[in-house]
Amino acid sequence: MGDVQIIPSRGDGSTARRIQPEKTAASRLFHGQHKAGKVTPFKRSEAAMPAPALTGPQYLREGLKLVMSPQLRLFVLLPLSINLVLFCGVIYLAIHQFELWVDAFMPTLPHWLSFLSYILWPLFVALVLLMVFFTFTMVANVIAAPFNGFLSEKVEAVVRGVDESPAFSWAELVAMVPRTLAREARKLGYMLPRMLGLFILSFIPVVNIIAAPLWLLFGVWMMAIQYIDYPADNHKLGWNEMLGWLKTKRWQSLSFGGIVYVALLIPVVNLLMMPAAVAGATLFWVRERGAEALPTRVTRT
Repeated sequence: MGDVQIIPSRGDGSTARRIQPEKTAASRLFHGQHKAGKVTPFKRSEAAMPAPALTGPQYLREGLKLVMSPQLRLFVLLPLSINLVLFCGVIYLAIHQFELWVDAFMPTLPHWLSFLSYILWPLFVALVLLMVFFTFTMVANVIAAPFNGFLSEKVEAVVRGVDESPAFSWAELVAMVPRTLAREARKLGYMLPRMLGLFILSFIPVVNIIAAPLWLLFGVWMMAIQYIDYPADNHKLGWNEMLGWLKTKRWQSLSFGGIVYVALLIPVVNLLMMPAAVAGATLFWVRERGAEALPTRVTRT
């Protein structure tokens, strides 16, 4: 992870590890500029200037680069293994139940309108796929939440070049579980009533035609919330404050959530995209929030 220097931290007698930015390529994602696929460091006189914002696809791409770096692989393998087990279970269930689920949503048409079934069937296939995907993502993120929170901390340390969080240990990971699961419960409290409304809408004849695009839009928004909340929670930003901030960055958030949503729909690829989305969301936090996202000392509460 480059050279490590022990420095005083905020005058409280504790210490922090400083990762030398010039020897950590990933840290230049924050301190540098991207041109033609290369990172160009700022001049000394520009050091205090915030790094330029990126688009949603760029954040995910840079997040993928970060999680592939040697210093972060350990924090990727555990959530990756969990997602692999869940993904195999979802595939098995979908293969055996998919046609029954589609038939349950398809409206019963009179014989003279039977030709419409050829138009409606792809729409309801898409609806079931979106619902299965959304449920899988929700369960996977709840289970992997402590790992993702820890990964977000380490990504931010690499990006900034200063690691003020405690070194990795299983005890530290376990200490994060209550806080991260409480935050996931808050997300579920936000998400489940809206999912229930969309689910009911999916059974209302005629009106349920718009259910698929509404599921898509809601899914994109929830992808932004799901992943950007990890760095926000690490900085102790309240739930309502986090939502309010995302709404001020609505288009940037939807851009990031949209590309994450698409990437997670790709089988096998989506296994690596989850940790990449955590890293990309952390970079989103650092870039878009600017000076407000300066690190604070991490406590496991």
